[in-house]
Amino acid sequence: MNAQLLATQLEGLLSEELGSLVRRERTAYDLLTEPLNDSFVLFGAGVLGRRTLAGVRKLGIEPLAFTDNNSLLWGQTVDGLKVLSPVDAVHRFANLAPFVVAIWRDVGGHPVAKIREQLNAIAPTRVVSVGYLYWKYAEALLPYYFLDLPHKIALQVDQVRAAFKLFSDDQSRIEYLAQLRWRLWLVFDGLPPPVSHPPYLPDDLFSTSAEEVFVDCGAYDGDTIERFLQHQVQFSGRIFAFEPDVLNVAKLRSYVGSLPAPTQERITIVPSAVGSRRQKVRMETTGTVQSAVSNSGSAEAECVPLDEVLSDEAPTYVKMDIEGGEPEALVGARSVIQSHHPVLAICVYHQFDHLWKLPLLVHSMSNDYSFFLRPQAEACWDLVCYAVPLTRLKVKFKK
Repeated sequence: MNAQLLATQLEGLLSEELGSLVRRERTAYDLLTEPLNDSFVLFGAGVLGRRTLAGVRKLGIEPLAFTDNNSLLWGQTVDGLKVLSPVDAVHRFANLAPFVVAIWRDVGGHPVAKIREQLNAIAPTRVVSVGYLYWKYAEALLPYYFLDLPHKIALQVDQVRAAFKLFSDDQSRIEYLAQLRWRLWLVFDGLPPPVSHPPYLPDDLFSTSAEEVFVDCGAYDGDTIERFLQHQVQFSGRIFAFEPDVLNVAKLRSYVGSLPAPTQERITIVPSAVGSRRQKVRMETTGTVQSAVSNSGSAEAECVPLDEVLSDEAPTYVKMDIEGGEPEALVGARSVIQSHHPVLAICVYHQFDHLWKLPLLVHSMSNDYSFFLRPQAEACWDLVCYAVPLTRLKVKFKK
């Protein structure tokens, strides 16, 4: 498939007029569920189901029930809403209300098709993705990671086109189109499968070396550092691990402490968030990969720019998975990027428009990069943009 054909497909995706997009996002849920529009059953009483429940309650809407395949929840209440078995829920409500699938994860994806098949084997049931409900009640439920209203693409169409032109291979262009198609239509079936290589180590694009100066922003418990070190026979470089969540920092220190002493000496743990300037920030300390800077956070953390902390270093590889803080962190790394041209592995799935805005931001700082998209998980999760300096590219990508 050539780039021109893919560019034509892009124009097809972007051809829907703004007014049509707005009407479609407002009416899609009702059209899929009519005439059963008055209430609904939430399938999935986990994190997403609970978030959805809290959001619609702000609008005065009370779902009929939760249902879930976890039998331990049957008969219990979650956030004040009864959890029924799927069999009980279908028998009670299939003729009265649609079932909204609120399960969406990086392993297993968004199993709306499987759940539709499961429920219809019990009795005819209207089953829809939670994404359409989020479109309908956007004021209470959106944005949510990479899910937002489709018409916002039309408002940024020039940037969407410009970012497409940055990608250096058809695999990335196909991924970009699939991600746009999903944002416009919630088409899960068109998303390419995750890559097979370990996260942040795409050996088809570039090679890592034992002398790497690796900067891990969002180091969590050291999982990326562990994979990185497994790729080195004898590491002789440096690692800087930035992690603001005190619970995660404890895990990170424990992991680093388990390494041989010569390796430990090459790792610097910085218990801070990264951003555009030095400041105090609020954050949610969850002890998980989803710890994030948040105005409503219960804890305080230091936030630092990479340009300041690494002013005496020459980073060769920078990874950022920081729950939506990537734009500010890149701004705070402008000098690092322009002076040293490190490989960049930047997560672009935390917000709807990061897919195009973050590649464009890096490109505005330096023309020395080739850009690639690689999905590390299913259903839009863990999507990474790699910006690789021309000197580090594998031969097949060099022009």
